[in-house]
Amino acid sequence: MTSHLIHRLITIAVAASAVLPAASGPAVADQTADTAFQTSADPGAISLPPLPVRLGAGQPCTVASQKTATAATWSGSALGLHRAHQLSEGEGVTVALVDTGVGSGVPALSGRVTALGGAGTDCPGHGSFAAGLIAAAPEKGKGVVGLAPQARILAVSGTDDRGAPSVQRVAQGIRASAKRGAEVIYVGATLRTGRAELASAVAYAVREDALVVAPAAPDAVPREELGPNGELPRGPYWPAALPDVLSVVDFGPSGVRQEKAPPAYRPELAAPGGGMVSVGPRGSGHYIGSGASLAAACAAGAAALVRAYHPEMTAEQVRRQLLEASYPSDIPRLDPYAAMSTVLPAARSQSAIKAAKPPAARMPAPPDNRPRTRGLAIAAVCLAVVLLVGAAGVVIPLGRARGWLPPGR
Repeated sequence: MTSHLIHRLITIAVAASAVLPAASGPAVADQTADTAFQTSADPGAISLPPLPVRLGAGQPCTVASQKTATAATWSGSALGLHRAHQLSEGEGVTVALVDTGVGSGVPALSGRVTALGGAGTDCPGHGSFAAGLIAAAPEKGKGVVGLAPQARILAVSGTDDRGAPSVQRVAQGIRASAKRGAEVIYVGATLRTGRAELASAVAYAVREDALVVAPAAPDAVPREELGPNGELPRGPYWPAALPDVLSVVDFGPSGVRQEKAPPAYRPELAAPGGGMVSVGPRGSGHYIGSGASLAAACAAGAAALVRAYHPEMTAEQVRRQLLEASYPSDIPRLDPYAAMSTVLPAARSQSAIKAAKPPAARMPAPPDNRPRTRGLAIAAVCLAVVLLVGAAGVVIPLGRARGWLPPGR
């Protein structure tokens, strides 16, 4: 028991040192996604083309990538997908994507995509990329696989053909997804307005027992939303800030967010979102991208796993599994296997479940508090060493007294 406690303390200490916050800087939406993590991600991902955040006026649609990632992705390893897929691959669950659409010619999604309206084409590529993170099937010689590779995808437009979302499109997309029976609804957008309209759409989805998942921060900020001196907005962002929506923030291979990531607003869950590798809107090649929207896609895929493994659970119970069986950190980190296998205590009262989003204080401390964070990590390691020495002092004398150790040892 003592050795288990020591191991746990060391693990917590290492985790504490891994969540030191990264500095923030402006990331504007008319640029491609920040790819600062390429050097720390899989070596095979370094040469992949970056996924556009949003297309500018007159910019051509994203073409098929000619590059392929052959190595397993860091995010798959971090989430323990090999172990999780022994329990579930999301079969029988439909995940709706309210995003830029999903391309019809993506081999890793072949035969499992249903598109509403014009969502069968994807000019920017973001929706297809997110769909790959959620449900890409394994392919021979390729390292990319989604969290729920047997789930079905319902593609619904939530943006214009340039990738710009609107309150009306997103709200209609949520309603249409729930009406068509989606059990998980992924929303790729962050909106500064539209609380009432989006709350009504989410309430409809809740009544239809669908879990809505959305990013707690934008991948990039439009120039017109920057402050007078270029300051980044700090939210709230809708629909993620609504109490019935699972709000998700990203981290990268190094355990922190990308350097120029826009601030997140009260996230409930953290998931891989930096240096992510997935499919494009057409063809069999791969792209690389970063952002909270990609972390939300991972959480949506994990929700599909839980819904397939526990078909008797309601959407709210699935959300509780994802949150309470997560890995403890400043912001709890997604653990798909634990979400499926953990038996939680009896559910709390409905009023407690519907409580407001966690306060902003749960976000990692700002950079000037790094020494304190590192100090806590060092203190935890020191405590583990003290316990280890103390345990040795207890075990050895007892061993001699009971004859467990030979004389003279």
